[in-house]
Amino acid sequence: MRQIILDTETTGIDPKDGHRLIEIGAVEMVNRRLTGNTYHQYINPQRDIEAEAMAVHGITNERVADEPVFAEVADAFWAFIEGAELVIHNAPFDVGFIDHELGRLNAVRGEPRLGPVADHCRILDTLQMARDKHPGQRNNLDALCKRYEIENGHRVLHGALLDAEILADVYLAMTGGQTALSLDASAGGEGELDNSGGMAIRRLSLSPGQLRVQAPDEAELAAHRDKLARIREAAGECRWDGLEGWPASPEAPA
Repeated sequence: MRQIILDTETTGIDPKDGHRLIEIGAVEMVNRRLTGNTYHQYINPQRDIEAEAMAVHGITNERVADEPVFAEVADAFWAFIEGAELVIHNAPFDVGFIDHELGRLNAVRGEPRLGPVADHCRILDTLQMARDKHPGQRNNLDALCKRYEIENGHRVLHGALLDAEILADVYLAMTGGQTALSLDASAGGEGELDNSGGMAIRRLSLSPGQLRVQAPDEAELAAHRDKLARIREAAGECRWDGLEGWPASPEAPA
């Protein structure tokens, strides 16, 4: 299954008040493993960013003044997410802004070419999932990182790509699977696994003939037989006797 873990930053709270997207960050996961494919784009919103929003994400008007407008990046963004399951924390917020931007673009183009998101993607809201699992508790991203022991000390301000990477770890932890590691299945034995904390783990090369099989020596076999004899004496039987691959004990019944 292909999933896109996604986050956005905006100029304010409500697109109905004219607020716009200013950043999109997304990471790809296939069969619960991060592929390393990401989408990240700053966007010129063609309006001012509210001070309250700027205090949250730290993105200034000057930072996005020379970035492309949404119409210039919409097709590439849509190609990245179309058909996937979108994993989003507080999905109605992000999807609402994306649909608003797509609606504006479709109106300019004169055709409903892109969106709405829910018509082309499944949507999984991890905030609702967290509320169902942990009712009555704080379930924002920072609280979930603390609950699931996920490192997010590098997250001083919100940022769309960073938050998407952290959310991927949170989602995997909440659903009981592998966390943090990104596996490039096409890499060779000298490839690396990277987690969101930046630690690289070298994969072992497991080519045929490189794993050494250590057989027990005579002293180890004697100690093994002695152990079986004591088990047999205490329990009346020992099911290790005659097990394929183990020499039978001399005292074992025929």
